[in-house]
Amino acid sequence: MPTSRKPVEVGARRRAAPIETLASLPLFFPLQGRRIVVAGGTDAACWKAELLAASGAQVHVYAENLTPAFQDLIASGTDGRHYTHHARPWSADCLQGAALAVADAASDGEARAFHCAAGAAGVPVNVIDNPPYCQFQFGSIVNRSPVVIGISTSGVAPILGQAIRRRIETLLPASLQDWAKLAGRVRQRVMTSLSAGLERRRFWESFTDLAFSGQAAPEEDRARDLLPRIEAGSGSAGGRVTLVGAGPGDAEYLTLQAVRALQGADVILFDDLVDDAVLELARREAKRMLVGKRGGRESCRQEDINDLMVSLARRGKNVVRLKSGDPMIFGRAGEELERLRQEGIPASVVPGITAASAMAAALGISLTHRDHAQSVRFVTGHPRNGDLRDTVDWKGLTDPATTTVFYMAGRMAARISERLIREGRHPDTPVRVMTNISRSDAVSWAGPLAGLGEGVDGLRTAGPVLIAVGEVLAERSMAAAEGACDSGTSDDQPATAFG
Repeated sequence: MPTSRKPVEVGARRRAAPIETLASLPLFFPLQGRRIVVAGGTDAACWKAELLAASGAQVHVYAENLTPAFQDLIASGTDGRHYTHHARPWSADCLQGAALAVADAASDGEARAFHCAAGAAGVPVNVIDNPPYCQFQFGSIVNRSPVVIGISTSGVAPILGQAIRRRIETLLPASLQDWAKLAGRVRQRVMTSLSAGLERRRFWESFTDLAFSGQAAPEEDRARDLLPRIEAGSGSAGGRVTLVGAGPGDAEYLTLQAVRALQGADVILFDDLVDDAVLELARREAKRMLVGKRGGRESCRQEDINDLMVSLARRGKNVVRLKSGDPMIFGRAGEELERLRQEGIPASVVPGITAASAMAAALGISLTHRDHAQSVRFVTGHPRNGDLRDTVDWKGLTDPATTTVFYMAGRMAARISERLIREGRHPDTPVRVMTNISRSDAVSWAGPLAGLGEGVDGLRTAGPVLIAVGEVLAERSMAAAEGACDSGTSDDQPATAFG
């Protein structure tokens, strides 16, 4: 029998990783009213001048001639944007007292001279598209001001930086700008009416949920009605618990809602099977506690986990119970939710990608197929009292039009094979076995139902084993599926190989 262990706060193995080396330090530099020098009248210099003026700077342009676009920009200097054109080349004296200096130099000699002059004046310098003479870089920008996101590739891959910007743009609602401005207007009220720490953080978490809901930010008069309701919901002394599905292993399979839950957690209670890469998406300040439950090994008792969730929530903590796969499939989530309901503790569930779905995606097969299977069954392969569970409808699992997926079935593989064959399933029924799905050490085995026991033994793995049985796994079906996958492969679709 497996021994019991208490939940423990994790040690170095699961502690937040140290910050990795940075190619440059991202800083946000207020320029309101500051004097900036831009040397050159080109379109490239024009773009930098517009960017700097949008930040509130007083932009002084030194160039004998300006491109038409630059002339139009200076002529349209409105909305608080200030440009001053000096119709002469730059000189060392024009750099005195400037906050920043930017130049579009016509040659390396001019770039070197501008760089040296700015250095002598103590002014940070950027020579456009000439990295050796740049003390700072302009990155790609996502503008939801006052929310501003800068993206830098340190000059080595600007197109990549632009692509990243486009991806982020699609994730942020346009209304975020208005919500951020509203946050600035109510900040002082929050500081005076709510206690530092938990109360304020909960207020801002609720505020942020509204900001990302897609609804428009309220006008100032309506905001007065909205904010007390947020305060009332945020000021409660009680905590809450969120059951979060971590998926089969790869952190890329996490949902956006799961990531938000991890980033708002005070404490994370996680299973043995949860990958470190998933935990790295959580708040660095969150306490992480291993409450591993593994068949046949030293494990935490379910009762101890339930007690810990209740205790932490009653202390006002935002608890995330992080489970491998989907918490509602063989994760004992029902027991945890029932205990939390009995204790009157708010609880919610964030679903995850279950292992069967990840297996089907990795193998390029469909668990249902109009020619082979019209239903799917998920069955626990975890033994009860050392043997297969009699409560399972074994006769029903012999239906050739059903795909059956057994979870946690490694130790019972041979008995599952024997039982299905005894009940009437054909010994040549196709079977696919996988372990460590979506991880770099994933392995699989394919063969007939009669050889299932030997196939699993040959994997020699300590990881969780998933067994799929059904006609959809026949070689002809898999070949068709693989052909379809090959024809639709793109750079965004990772190839998967298994031993």
